[in-house]
Amino acid sequence: MQVKDIMTTTVATVQPDTGIQEIAKLLLERRISAAPVVDANGQILGIVSEGDLMRRSETGTDRHPSWWLSLVASPEERAINYIKSHGGHARDIMTSDLISVNEDASLEEVAKTLEKHRIKRLPVLRNGKLIGIVSRADLLRGLIAFRAGRSSSTDDEAIRAAVEAELSEADIRREFVSVVVSGGIVHLWGAVESDAEKRAASIAAERVSGVTDVQDEIGILPPSVRSTLWAE
Repeated sequence: MQVKDIMTTTVATVQPDTGIQEIAKLLLERRISAAPVVDANGQILGIVSEGDLMRRSETGTDRHPSWWLSLVASPEERAINYIKSHGGHARDIMTSDLISVNEDASLEEVAKTLEKHRIKRLPVLRNGKLIGIVSRADLLRGLIAFRAGRSSSTDDEAIRAAVEAELSEADIRREFVSVVVSGGIVHLWGAVESDAEKRAASIAAERVSGVTDVQDEIGILPPSVRSTLWAE
């Protein structure tokens, strides 16, 4: 699954000369937290968010750095801060150092980028032009669509083999856990060393295509038995 499969294609945008009040009204009315800034040709120039509107002179929330910070800040930095809090248009307050993805990017790439930069959304580009937005919510919708579209026609033997492979992927010691599948229902039997392993085994089974339910009958080994196992 790629970005173009889950992205939001109807995107509210603003122009560089769009006024601050109009931007704030757009964010409130559309119930969105940011809007891309594009030129007349659809080329993306930046993005303006709620955060860009928080520190404003009109509301008395503009930054007032301490005297020693004012001394170390360069004239350019002070000018930029003034523009951000007093400027009246999108071009004055937008973030132009833009992080974006192409439409063919994988969902893994999107998730990593969102996590790395601690952001909520990414503009999606095609040849430098904005064609959509992908957000954390879009990733969740992609997850739902993936799970809903899984085939349920897989036979029990194939399911059993897939569950065993997933258990190995989860580092569950296979010699202590047995898998029985009947009509798509997975029964897990045996014993593991911790509640975390028990939960991991259940999740591993749930992830397999064709599984309709998981009956977890796995027990937790007592400390005395665990120490014996590790001593072997």
